[in-house]
Amino acid sequence: MFILAGIVVAVWITQRRLNDRGGKPGQALDVAVWAVPFGIIGGRLYHVISDPELYFVAGKNPWNAFKIWEGGLGIWGAVALGIVGAWIGCRRHGVRLLDYADAAAPGIVLAQAIGRWGNYFNNELHGGRTDLPWGLQIHCWDQSAGSAVTCPGTSSTLEGVFQPTFLYESLWCLLVALALVLVDRRFSLARGQIFALYGMLYTVGRLLIEMLRDDHANIILGLRLNVWTSVIVFAGSAFAFWRFGVRAQNDLEGNGSAGPATEGPSSGEGAPGGGAPGDSAQGEPAGDTPQPSQHSD
Repeated sequence: MFILAGIVVAVWITQRRLNDRGGKPGQALDVAVWAVPFGIIGGRLYHVISDPELYFVAGKNPWNAFKIWEGGLGIWGAVALGIVGAWIGCRRHGVRLLDYADAAAPGIVLAQAIGRWGNYFNNELHGGRTDLPWGLQIHCWDQSAGSAVTCPGTSSTLEGVFQPTFLYESLWCLLVALALVLVDRRFSLARGQIFALYGMLYTVGRLLIEMLRDDHANIILGLRLNVWTSVIVFAGSAFAFWRFGVRAQNDLEGNGSAGPATEGPSSGEGAPGGGAPGDSAQGEPAGDTPQPSQHSD
């Protein structure tokens, strides 16, 4: 429910920002019709691939990997395959992909901030034990029954109080959304650079927050899988930011005068329908409980 609420907010924000780039009414939703299903499939694939022990070991039912309604989505896969869906939608509706990506970036990260609150109700995604006043109560949970149960050796359902890392990430996503809007208004960046900046800023916070988490995760070379993913996505986003800037500068030099490649978001030049509909997005970035259960990562 929180993910769906985030999608609605993201589409609304994307349309408003796309209008500033010369978009037409309804284009954000037209593209989202393709991007959202691809994103959901990508998010599920990342979850299943990164946590195969939940489905493909003795005693587990492999068919449960298809039960997306029971939870388990990874933002990395959602963004990666969502870009593919957005590319298809942009080509079909005459929108520049990079214009759409830049318009969508603040809405996407705001949707992540909203979606994170689902983790609170799912009793999942926390850090180590803490006595901080904003600590998160985690209960011993029976996933099949969908309710708290008495913890072994105690008379209470309360397992303990832990760092609310879902809350930290939600707040960080809010800050990233605000930063993207302010940067977009203050600076004239090249097409694609706002989306690349989203990838850089989000992964910095995600990497630090991931180090606080104490729930189930696969470990590679002593670090959680999502720590490595954050490093890789940050590097890819940083390269994309640089590459888009270089390409825009080359376009300027080739034209011999100021052109549409680096116009500000409200200039009206380079409208989504005014260029090649399939404008390439090369270099864009591909986009947990006390017990090992399905989770939205």
